[in-house]
Amino acid sequence: MVGICRRQRQNLDLTGLVNSIYDAAAAIDFGRKGFATRGKEQEGRISYETGISVALSAFRDALSTADPRAIIFVEYTFITQELQFCEENDKETLSSLTKAIQSFNDAFLALEAVDEPGYKTTDKTYPHDVKYRISSFPKDSFHIAVISHKTRIQNILRSPGVDPIEKALLKQRLANLSIAQNSYFVMQKKALHVMDII
Repeated sequence: MVGICRRQRQNLDLTGLVNSIYDAAAAIDFGRKGFATRGKEQEGRISYETGISVALSAFRDALSTADPRAIIFVEYTFITQELQFCEENDKETLSSLTKAIQSFNDAFLALEAVDEPGYKTTDKTYPHDVKYRISSFPKDSFHIAVISHKTRIQNILRSPGVDPIEKALLKQRLANLSIAQNSYFVMQKKALHVMDII
């Protein structure tokens, strides 16, 4: 019964985080559009800063769980919202976000698989060449999604003119992805019955 109550509380917490992400993404989008509309600049700035603040708080809350499922789900929700607000003619961004979403869909499958008894077989199906390994574990779809998305965020951070408050959000998202990946290593270690410390 305690396990069920804990799971329900975690689901409620995750629902709250997801709702915060929806609100944040909408406020950020409204704010960005306000920047480009004469007479709406101040309202846009307030909405943008509020959205960034709400998102930052949600990402920090997700990080505090240290649960890779929660961390990745919050990131997935955020990029799904970004895709919804993306301009139709912004083909590069649409393509990048669509690939990220597909990659995270595969990562969710890896999160399911790592908890299953047969995951140990996965270790045998991945080559032991360093190209297919990360910290000696299979470089499966979870790692591929995280690595690709970290690169995507790092590229945004390197772009000139990114607002400092948005940079703080991007850095938080990077930190979240690293923690999610470290937590996933622990899950892989357990699934593969590895005794060595990572």
